[in-house]
Formats: sequence, structure tokens, C-alpha cells
Amino acid sequence: MQAREYGKAGTVGIGVPQANTTVESEFRAIGPAHVNLVTARLQGSRSDSRQRLLDYFHGLDATLDSFDVAPLQAFGFACTGSSYLLGYGENRDAFAALSKQRGYPVISTSEAILEALAFLGAKSLALVSPYPSWLTEASAAYWAAAGIQVEEIVQVAADTSDTRNVYNVTSADAVAAAQRLKRRGADAILLSGTGMPTLGAIGAINQSLRKPVLSSNLCLAWVLGKRLGLGGKPPWEDRTWESKLHSL
Repeated sequence: MQAREYGKAGTVGIGVPQANTTVESEFRAIGPAHVNLVTARLQGSRSDSRQRLLDYFHGLDATLDSFDVAPLQAFGFACTGSSYLLGYGENRDAFAALSKQRGYPVISTSEAILEALAFLGAKSLALVSPYPSWLTEASAAYWAAAGIQVEEIVQVAADTSDTRNVYNVTSADAVAAAQRLKRRGADAILLSGTGMPTLGAIGAINQSLRKPVLSSNLCLAWVLGKRLGLGGKPPWEDRTWESKLHSL
């Protein structure tokens, strides 16, 4: 393959929900060094939140085709809600089939989170959810089917009538929600959803609760780097990216 000017460590595609303004910003801070990140917008219903999430998945072949001849070495599906609605088994099988078909890893964010939990040896989590109740319930069912015990769920204070309202949430909202966690038995805390800004919350929650704090985007960035063979500490251990937050 002919060498390209950018992306000396590889080129990665990201599928971003159509109105999501968080993924690219956070990946500028936590994305693997020397990796060329190229994005495509996931398309779905403008009026029905549940259908929109399913559309993102069912249109994934077209999304991948939109990269044309870009030399992707991995692709990250930056939406957890779609996977929660599909369910653990169907999601796992679908992304394994897509990876085989495309010839490079096609990774769902939910699978990236599971990989991070396995790396930590975590069997349980406390969930900080910015979702409406129907999607929060689907997320809890997903983790249970994957063998992860959900010890406690706290809801971020937000208007959840439309899942796109998550983009109005702030990291301070995530911190405030996490402070309402009452149980301390979970192995890790998950700030779920690629649309909820989380980077500014991770350090504060970790310091307060003394637990590993994972977020959707953090896990996806780490796993994409792993698929390219990049080493280094996982980003929830080495938070040098925090110095970049002021420039986002």
C-alpha cells in the first residue's frame, strides 16, 4: 500500500450519530496518536428516537461504503443505544460478521466497553445513564446478558423525551448524577452514551468515588488503538489527555 501523508500509525473510521457533536471533540483529546481519524454520519429517523437508533445499525453497510477507497484498518460504531436495542447476542454476532465481510475490525462501542471491563477484571458496574427509561432498561438488559451485574443506575437530570437531548448534557451533569450513587460495591462506574460529554467528569468522579471510571468514547478510542497494535496505558489510567480539554 502506498504511504500516505497522515496517519503514520493507521487510519480509522468512526460512525457518528447524525446530530452528535461530542464524539469528534472527545476523540481529538483521547484518540490514539499518529492515527488518522475519518468520520461518517450515521443516518436515521428524524422523529422517532427508537427507530433512529435502529436505523443507524441497519444502515451501517451504506455508512461503511461511504468511505469508498479510504484505507481503513478499523471502524468504530460510536453509538451504544443501537447495540442496547439489538441485544447482546445479536450485536456481537452482527459486528463479528461485518468484520469478516469488510476485512478489518468493525467495533461497536458496547463491545469496546465490555473489553475494557474484562481488562479491569470488572464483573459489575454502576451505570450513569442520560437515556429515557426505555433505553436505560435496554442497556441494563444488555449488560446482564453479557454477564455484567448492574449494581445501581442513576439518571442524569435532563429532558429525555428525545434521545438527541443528550447533546445538551454537560460533564458537570454527569458528575452530579454520579454523586447520587449510594452503593459502593460495583467494580467500575460507566458513563454511558457517546453523546454525553464525559471527559471533564472522569477525574472528578474517580477522585470522589475511588473507582475506575469508564465512558463510551474512552473505551472505543482505546480498543481502536489496540486493533492497530498500539501500546501504552489505557486512557482511564493515563489521563494525560486532560491537558487537552481546554482546547476542545
